[in-house]
Formats: sequence, C-alpha cells, structure tokens
Amino acid sequence: MKKLVTILAFIGVLAFGASKTMAQEATSTDTAAAQAAPAESSVTEAAADAGAPAEETSFHQALKEQFIAGGAEFMWPILIVFILGLAIAIERIITLNLATTNTKKLLSQIEDALAKGGVEAAKDVTKNTRGPVASIFTQGLMRSGEGIDMVEKSIVSYGGVEMGRLESGLIWISLCISLGPMLGFFGTVVGMVQAFDAIEAAGDISPSVVAGGMKVALITTVGGLIVGMVLQVLYNYCVSKIDSLVNKMEDASISLIDILVKHKK
Repeated sequence: MKKLVTILAFIGVLAFGASKTMAQEATSTDTAAAQAAPAESSVTEAAADAGAPAEETSFHQALKEQFIAGGAEFMWPILIVFILGLAIAIERIITLNLATTNTKKLLSQIEDALAKGGVEAAKDVTKNTRGPVASIFTQGLMRSGEGIDMVEKSIVSYGGVEMGRLESGLIWISLCISLGPMLGFFGTVVGMVQAFDAIEAAGDISPSVVAGGMKVALITTVGGLIVGMVLQVLYNYCVSKIDSLVNKMEDASISLIDILVKHKK
C-alpha cells in the first residue's frame, strides 16, 4: 500500500509540474509573440539578408511539442500508464536482484555449520542470509528433526510461497503493457473520427482539412506502442530473473536434503 501511495504521489507531482511548465511556456510564447509583432517584417528581412539558419529544436522541446499535438486528453493517460508500469517494473527488478543468493557458498556454510554446531548453527546461517533460498532452507532445517520426508514437504510448500512473492507485481506490468497500446489505438480511432468530421464540415478532402485528426491518430499510436515495447522488455527481464531464481531454489533444495541425509548418518 505504501508503494502504491508513493507512486500515485509521484505521478501527481509530475503531472502538476508538467502542466505548470506548459502553462508558463504558453504564456511566455504569447507575450513574446505580442512584443515581436510590430517588428516582424524588419526581423524577417534581416534574417533573409543574413541567411541565418533556424535554431535546432532540442529533443525535450520536440517531445513536448509532440505530446501537446497528440492531445492532452489522450496522451496523459498513456503517460500515467507508462509511469505506473515503469515504477512497478523498477521495483520488481531491484527486489529480484536483491533476492539473488550465492547458493554454492550458502550450502558450504550450512554444511560447515552442521558439522560444527548442528542444526541450530545451520539455522543461524540461513536466518542471517537474505533471499528466498535462505528462507526455504530455514523452513527445512526447522523440521529436520521430523525426518527427511517432512523436510521435503516443507521445502516444496514454502517454495510455492516464495515463488508467489517473486511473481507479485508482474500482473500489473502486464496490464500496463496491454493498456498502453490500447489507449494509443483509442486515440487513433478518435483522431480518425475528427478527420472525417472535418471533411464533412468542409466538404473537401484536402490534406489541410484532415491533417489535424490524422496527426492526433498517429501520435497517440506511437505513444502507446512505445509504452508497450519498453514495458515488455522489462517484463521479460523480470520473468527470466524469476525463472533463474526458481531453478536455483530447486537445485539448492535437493543439495540441502543430500547434506541433511549425510549429516544424519
């Protein structure tokens, strides 16, 4: 719940800052245009005489212009979906990387602890180690006195719990992957409707009549597809990381059982 509140607060701050910046830029643009109107002809002549090239638009400025051209009512939902999906994906990536454990080193420490201090010493090792593998080992060692069969059942049961924790949040990333392009295509349909409405009103099919609606349609499509592509890459990384962790858990669990069998002999 705290993570969700933080994400929503971040989105609100970002939206407020962006809208304030756009309003300030629009005001300054109008003021500059009003001041420059009387001298427009002289400036044009001077520029033509000097042959000075036009200033290149920065990437940030060009991106903002395209965002505005796409229509705030369509681009803001796409941006919010992107920020939400990106925040969840980053949180998952950090969590999954922190969950990675050197299983060979951990197994070696457990084996040494069992030889020197018994099960209690081994449990101290696993409790002081971070990650799902160590948590599963702790559950198995806690039932080592009940026999190897109970250890296996405990590892399997708790392994399912840890796997569920690793996969938490992925469903929301998947939702954002689907929702981003869908919002973009919704803007595409609305833009096409606007283009046909303009044709009907003007009674003409000239490019200038349909350009506005077509531009909205294409920009929203591009925005939605970018959201889907970026989040899909992050989603696949998270899935591959989870598969790797699960494989390590299964392999390490078998090794732990072998160590316990060896210790009981």
